[in-house]
Amino acid sequence: MTGISPAHPYYPLGANIIDYSPNQSSVIELLVTAGGGCAALLGLTFTAASYVRPTLRMADRIAILWFVLSGTLHCFFEGYFMINHDHMASAQDLFGQLWKEYALSDSRYMTSDTLVLCMETMTVLLWGPLCFVVAYLTATRHSLRHPIQLIVCMSHLYGDTLYYATSLFDHYVNDVPYSRPEPYYFWLYYFFMNFIWIVVPFYYLLDSIRTLSAAVRVQQESGARRKAQ
Repeated sequence: MTGISPAHPYYPLGANIIDYSPNQSSVIELLVTAGGGCAALLGLTFTAASYVRPTLRMADRIAILWFVLSGTLHCFFEGYFMINHDHMASAQDLFGQLWKEYALSDSRYMTSDTLVLCMETMTVLLWGPLCFVVAYLTATRHSLRHPIQLIVCMSHLYGDTLYYATSLFDHYVNDVPYSRPEPYYFWLYYFFMNFIWIVVPFYYLLDSIRTLSAAVRVQQESGARRKAQ
């Protein structure tokens, strides 16, 4: 009945999740469809980058793939959550079913949790578009690539750390678990899928720091030589 919280598989079991309906597609169907979409996106992006900039280093092409993938997920997949957060539990389209499957590891996505909603809104409106900007700056070898890349990577590290910290604090301190007890949901969905956005941004953060540091060092040495003449 509309307006009444039915039985649902999410933790905590007493979470107020309105109008829940089970997914109509199987997990395998959802993962294959999502994986196929990501593979197609990466293939098209790599082909376009190679055609437009055939002299790009492979490392730069991989960076473009990462930031295009991140920007697409942020703007469209997470954008779906931002727009539909208040009626996610009944959704049966692809993104809705994917979110319901992921929410088995973090039910805050089914309850319009304040922190998650605000964090995702910032990601959609700021960090997603900036990922596309970094991809473009990388393809054009623009001097602003590394300053913007550093900002985007720091935002990912900060957001993921806050995401982990708030959930784990509620779990271990307030005894409010958001993930189902099966290890699959916690370690694969909650931990691994988010940890990727710590490991890869950390790598590109270090890359930008090294590049900017080297540029400043060259400028300082050049200035010192001019003064010595």
